[in-house]
Amino acid sequence: MSTPFDDIRALLADLPGPAAVAASRGGLGRLGEIAAWLSAWSGRTPPAVNRPVIAIYAGAHGVAAHLPPAPPVRGLLEAMAAGIAPVSQAAQLQGAGLDVFDLALDRPIGDITSRAAMTEKECAATMAFGMEALAKQPDLLVLGEAGTGGDVAAAAVCHALLGGEAAEWSTQPQLVRTAVARANADGAEGPLDLLRHLGGREMAAQAGAILAARTQKTPVLLDSYGGCAAAAVLAALRPDAADHCMAGQVSAQPGHAAVLARLGFRPLVDLGLPDGTGTGTATALGMVRLAASLAGEER
Repeated sequence: MSTPFDDIRALLADLPGPAAVAASRGGLGRLGEIAAWLSAWSGRTPPAVNRPVIAIYAGAHGVAAHLPPAPPVRGLLEAMAAGIAPVSQAAQLQGAGLDVFDLALDRPIGDITSRAAMTEKECAATMAFGMEALAKQPDLLVLGEAGTGGDVAAAAVCHALLGGEAAEWSTQPQLVRTAVARANADGAEGPLDLLRHLGGREMAAQAGAILAARTQKTPVLLDSYGGCAAAAVLAALRPDAADHCMAGQVSAQPGHAAVLARLGFRPLVDLGLPDGTGTGTATALGMVRLAASLAGEER
């Protein structure tokens, strides 16, 4: 009997691998590593970044009712649309496209401390929707997110998937412990099931975007804690599933650095930003473009 996640599993089973690339002649340090990564996952030697797109997914969480009040997410999205949000200005400076996806902000997902965030069908559909970030055929995709409670969802997924203490993953450890205990009691089993029980729509959408980028040979820069949690879910299903991803930044959220360490990702920048709404990684695009340019001059 087929299930909504079957198409996701089929994609994971048939992911393309990296292209063979010549080693850098040396002397470029981290820039040489970035250039080699770009070439391997885009299949282009020398690499180039001409059409970067920043995709921000915004979702609403039932667990936010347990958190201190926060500014409305819709206000942030309006600022992005008006070009006055930090990520908007950074995108303009870097010549990057900016796409913002409203994932039913008026309908929060279930409070993960008391029930599953999504049904399997909704989670799979949200992953499929996340693939729309590739519609403009970017040659580099930056993934970010917005949504109060998303950090708790990311922490819950990481705690359930990777272990450790709840306090390692969140400044709200009791909420995380309660959510994971509830998911276990409800029979959550396997990485995708944990994603639909504990993750948010923005996390599911980023998981879908990561998969779509791999099939289209598009390197991905991850900006948010939730995006890295999504990568961890995919890596738990197939160890190399997120090898075409790199961490653009690490935010100040405690679990973000922890999941990066588990994934073996070293962020390009650490600006001490409080969240993963794209600003940190947008500032790193200049570094990525420089790496590509220097790799071209080597040839």
